[in-house]
Amino acid sequence: MKFLDQAKVFLKSGDGGPGAVAFRREKFIEFGGPDGGDGGRGGDVIIEAADGLNTLIDYRYKQHFKAQRGHHGMGSNRNGARGEDVVLRVPVGTQILDENQETVLCDLTEAGQRRVFLRGGDGGHGNAHFKTPTNRAPRKFHPGWPGQEQWVWLRLKLIADAGLLGLPNAGKSTFLAATTAAKPKIADYPFTTLAPNLGVVRAGDEEFVIADIPGLIEGAHEGHGLGDRFLGHVERSRILLHLIDGTADDVVASYRTIRNELEAYGGNLADKPEVIGLNKSDALLDEEIEEKKKALEEASGAEVMVLSGVTGDGVKQVLYRLLTVIKESKAEDPEVINAPATRSIPRPPVGQKLPDDGEMQWDDETGEWVGGEDGDLENGDFEEDDLEEGGLEEGEELDGEEDEGLDGDEPEGEEDGSDDDTDGTSRHGA
Repeated sequence: MKFLDQAKVFLKSGDGGPGAVAFRREKFIEFGGPDGGDGGRGGDVIIEAADGLNTLIDYRYKQHFKAQRGHHGMGSNRNGARGEDVVLRVPVGTQILDENQETVLCDLTEAGQRRVFLRGGDGGHGNAHFKTPTNRAPRKFHPGWPGQEQWVWLRLKLIADAGLLGLPNAGKSTFLAATTAAKPKIADYPFTTLAPNLGVVRAGDEEFVIADIPGLIEGAHEGHGLGDRFLGHVERSRILLHLIDGTADDVVASYRTIRNELEAYGGNLADKPEVIGLNKSDALLDEEIEEKKKALEEASGAEVMVLSGVTGDGVKQVLYRLLTVIKESKAEDPEVINAPATRSIPRPPVGQKLPDDGEMQWDDETGEWVGGEDGDLENGDFEEDDLEEGGLEEGEELDGEEDEGLDGDEPEGEEDGSDDDTDGTSRHGA
């Protein structure tokens, strides 16, 4: 199943049903009277956090969700039925943001959590509601109140206790595979990880969840490489494990590159506790390990742990260090750490130059890239799958099933109302 962590959807609650205009007409009944019932209430839009889901792929191809409208009232003082609700099942950790991706409207952090996001409109009154001693035969009715509608963004932020960070080929996926039952793709070239991975780590008699995200490169906050959109999946983590490739020529530059990207991204990531690990020690001499470890400690001001994900050297010590900080953090705040709304800038359309060419700029007001020329893609550019997923480009249409009106024969003497109306850790300041 393809991983999708954000999607734009249109939600609409059901309109209230119209009241009926009807009169009691029965044989041998001398005096009749108005008996038109009220319309039913429209269905609600409900969002539910479902356990077992880890992607928003269900909302890539269907993006319009409309609750059923309320049924109309009927004669004999019969009220219309309530419209059926529409329930959106999303993974735990999903945020609902407004159309501008600036305000968090709802944050679902527990399995089974349900929120009535949009309420259906109330049903209209039938003519029986308007009868008075002076107006015994009213033909007045109410068409019902309209439902609510809104475009929103669904943004998934995985809930993990620890997050893995590092440059491409720093050994993050190898570390995850060595410590959990997860089976991420591992290869000897950069960007083998294209989507976040979760794994459950067992340290002694305790367990915690660790998240691995695709590697960052310099300029990721500007869209370089895979960008920084996946950093949102470690915003809820209590501690960061920063792995550095020990075989790199300049480990200090590698460390500072990631720190700069965290500070540019925001989201309180730069302030989280951090464990620094010098990875791939099996490929280094003892002298090289001491030299690079000392340089990293001087640059970071914190202890640097040496490990090898391939051989397992030092891995257990790193896991216990992470577990200690996680337990301390949970003791202070047992709730899931709040992750603020972070706006991600999508890539330009296929055929246009990337923003690093200097000819395209992101316009916050229009929400799109401006400038640039159409042209052939060069080697190393993204493919179509790398485009922002969710939402519609201008001029596109989606196939959707519109709610059909409720029709049916009216009882004799009724008139239906119209509805056309309305430790070993370091804290770095950002």
